[in-house]
Amino acid sequence: MNSVTKSWVCTACRRKTSASLASRIPRYSTVASRHDRPFRMAVIGSGPAGFYTAYRVMSKVPKTKVDMFEALPVPYGLVRFGVAPDHPEVKNCQEKFEEVASSPDFTFIGNVSIGNTGGHFGGCTIPLASVLRHYDAVVFAYGASHDKKLGIPGESELHGIYSAREFVGWYNGLPEYANLAPDLTKGDEAVIVGQGNVALDVARMLLENVDVLRKSDITEAAIETLLKSRIKRVHVVGRRGPMQAAFTIKEVRELMKLQGVGFHDIDMSLIPDEISKLPRARRRLMDIMVKGSATRIDDAKKSWSLDFCLSPTEFVGRTEGSVENTVFERTSLSSPFDPASSVIGTGERLTIPSSIVFRSIGYKSVALPGFDEAGISFNDRKGVIENDGMGRVMRIQSHERSAQHPGSHLPGVYCAGWVKRGPTGVIASTMEDAFSTGDAIASDWNSEAPFLHGESSAGWEALRAGVEHGKHKVIQWEGWQKIDKAEKERGLLVGKEREKLTSTAEMIAAAS
Repeated sequence: MNSVTKSWVCTACRRKTSASLASRIPRYSTVASRHDRPFRMAVIGSGPAGFYTAYRVMSKVPKTKVDMFEALPVPYGLVRFGVAPDHPEVKNCQEKFEEVASSPDFTFIGNVSIGNTGGHFGGCTIPLASVLRHYDAVVFAYGASHDKKLGIPGESELHGIYSAREFVGWYNGLPEYANLAPDLTKGDEAVIVGQGNVALDVARMLLENVDVLRKSDITEAAIETLLKSRIKRVHVVGRRGPMQAAFTIKEVRELMKLQGVGFHDIDMSLIPDEISKLPRARRRLMDIMVKGSATRIDDAKKSWSLDFCLSPTEFVGRTEGSVENTVFERTSLSSPFDPASSVIGTGERLTIPSSIVFRSIGYKSVALPGFDEAGISFNDRKGVIENDGMGRVMRIQSHERSAQHPGSHLPGVYCAGWVKRGPTGVIASTMEDAFSTGDAIASDWNSEAPFLHGESSAGWEALRAGVEHGKHKVIQWEGWQKIDKAEKERGLLVGKEREKLTSTAEMIAAAS
């Protein structure tokens, strides 16, 4: 483990428990034999939260052996499929993850889903109960794979309305959305509902010069679609104002600097008179929005705007069933310059032409099959696993327990990342969050707290026989390295770092 024990930080930086399963899970490891054998930990999910948690525990608990399960044949999660292709520096953390994976105490188990069968593309599935039986600890770090919805008329019925997650996954080569085929030729105006950083990433992809994007690892299919795009005007719409906006300086600045792209003036009544007296980060953000783009609107080939105080109420379609307009209600802020201001509707309506719409109002995690039986408490409303703030997973409470008697955590069961705290923050904040979970695991193990210990703690060795006798192929790290090599060779043919494989069949073939 010498390659990862040095300190490093990424540069970019519901119900009662089933009696049958419960009778097996509570046999926890004993103190007497704990430190005489390896500590076996399963990590479900191979994105930043999973890798950072693995690193932290491996560096703090001697004899740790980590098995990392990933539903796709390839690792890195959000780093590979969520980071904008023109932000390659954010992906530098992959080098650090490779250090973790190079340890003989680390096993990558790709193309293997835990619990989920639906939506798993050609891989195999292991029941959660089986995993819990063969490890000292299990860490859930599988992120947020669903979207929040607006719940307004037309959203589900009309074509041309996409979630930002679908669009981002499509241009980043996520197999689930390889065939999304968004039509950017219906008209010249696009609406993005939401004003977070992902919304600005979508806007930038629609407005950026395609020749600039060619040099990135965006898929060639996305390049071909963007070349045909007729989009000239992008509205990034939010229900609150600039002082309450969720986007950050870097993303706004990049849009302002796009060559040949103009920015429409914002409503100055929503900007404080004395910007200089604001806290530094908010002051810089207001300055950028007031200053605007390098290209004047009159000289711009394309343009965009931040449309504040608008809440969508309805999507209106063409006769053939595609979206044509988005209807908004104007909103009013109780205190426009207060970042925590509340917002109410005014009843006034505004219609914005929208030949295509992207919904960017947040991601959401969902519970894995088997959570109820294992006694794992999941908050469906918040989309998170209930935990103590340090990643210790809380036990489902029986109906007899009252709110005055909070539950205990499940020994040996932990969570990290978005499924722990919700889909917020950047990779650096995910690292800090994962480290806190790793520290909790190390503290619990070293303090001789109870852990999982069922039939055995043999880990992957106890599970692999049943999996490998099936028809689906397990992809381990060596297989991922072959996929990585194949993608880089494909990239050389088109003059960029890599051209991603966008189907699991292609990935598995490359790994063979």
